[in-house]
Amino acid sequence: MRKVCPNFDREEGMETILEVPIPEELFASMGNNAPLRWQNMATWMKAQTPDKWASPVISGRYNELSFLLYILGSPVLPLQVQVDHTISRPVRHSSIEASTAKYILQQYVAATGGPPALSAVNSICAIGQIKFSASEFHQGDKTVRFRNTDSGGFVIWQRNPDSWCMELLVSGCKVISGSNGRLSWRQSSNQQIPVAHGSPRPLRRFFQGLDPRAIANLFVDAVCIGEKIIKDEDCFILKLDTSQSILEEQSCQKYEIIHHTIWGYFSQRSGLLVKFEDSRLLSVKTSRDDGDGVFWETSTESVIDDYKYIDGVNVAHGGRTTVTVFRYGEQSANHKRELQENWNIEEVHFNIKGLKQEFFMPPTDFNK
Repeated sequence: MRKVCPNFDREEGMETILEVPIPEELFASMGNNAPLRWQNMATWMKAQTPDKWASPVISGRYNELSFLLYILGSPVLPLQVQVDHTISRPVRHSSIEASTAKYILQQYVAATGGPPALSAVNSICAIGQIKFSASEFHQGDKTVRFRNTDSGGFVIWQRNPDSWCMELLVSGCKVISGSNGRLSWRQSSNQQIPVAHGSPRPLRRFFQGLDPRAIANLFVDAVCIGEKIIKDEDCFILKLDTSQSILEEQSCQKYEIIHHTIWGYFSQRSGLLVKFEDSRLLSVKTSRDDGDGVFWETSTESVIDDYKYIDGVNVAHGGRTTVTVFRYGEQSANHKRELQENWNIEEVHFNIKGLKQEFFMPPTDFNK
């Protein structure tokens, strides 16, 4: 991935570090040689102004990309994960299903480095690239046709317990999502003012094998519901339902969260997480008073692989995520849309020096 840009104003000047690294494939598509590619990139960056976004064609394209990046690239989970708490809990006074789940998590913690290695991590920085494609909304029984693949890069920063920030750049659209420990927020290229999410919530991407301690703490109250074969691996299935009080807290006047369920598939052979899945059902209110409104059901599956040790911690470096979005109800035709993402991690660093809480503050426009 390209991480620095030449200084076009002064030949002897130092190179500029890019906020979000650029995949080689995206860089190669910008011209026949390196100087032309950098010049085209500089021209493209200068063209990202509000007057350009006012164009219906460009605005429609950015709105589409923003939707995809929110749903596929930077979704959040409804639960606050206290990663500064103990990784395991005693199994006494637990049901068989809950006790089995805790035993499976102990094997997972051991497979990813053990309690001392995981507890020593207080911050994370990861750099990666993604490729994704999406279908149009279609009737459920129609053949799915995916459009051209978009590619891009991302940078994630995390500082325990609830502070994180992600910058994601794909095909000219940039999305920034974050949490400062008190609230979550997000902003895209064509939004002048950030949008608040409410109480702090963790980024789903951390649970795709990137933060083992957070994964162990997420499933600490889960139950084991059975077994399943994933990629020729016999796996235990852990299930976690979001409580009704949390669902009510995160609902608002415009929509109601009916349920949000999370599953983790842990290999019986290696103990590692090989698949992470969650499903959420929303009821969105319409302008009409009668009826139940429109229902949006989002199901996300991430198959995880390519584990590598970084500073004694076993971290997943690649995988594939599939999202299926259903829209149905009295006020809407029954439609379905499918999204796919291939992702890989280029770099992972732990315990970043100088990473302070001020780094995770929302944009200044948010506070005005």
